[in-house]
Amino acid sequence: MTYVGMFDEMDFSHKFRKLKKENRGLKKENKKLTDEIEKLKADLARVKEDHQYDNLVHQNELKSLRKK
Repeated sequence: MTYVGMFDEMDFSHKFRKLKKENRGLKKENKKLTDEIEKLKADLARVKEDHQYDNLVHQNELKSLRKK
């Protein structure tokens, strides 16, 4: 192996390790963001349920006021 070939191989190995490390970091970030999305979806579902309940209560209150 020539000196140039050895340098290219070391450079490739260094770049490969660097990319693997970056990939691990991106996977961790992706996991955090995915978890946050799931939490936000659950929060949104709860807010929608609360809103539906509030609307139902309000409609029932209006009905009872009209009957009086």
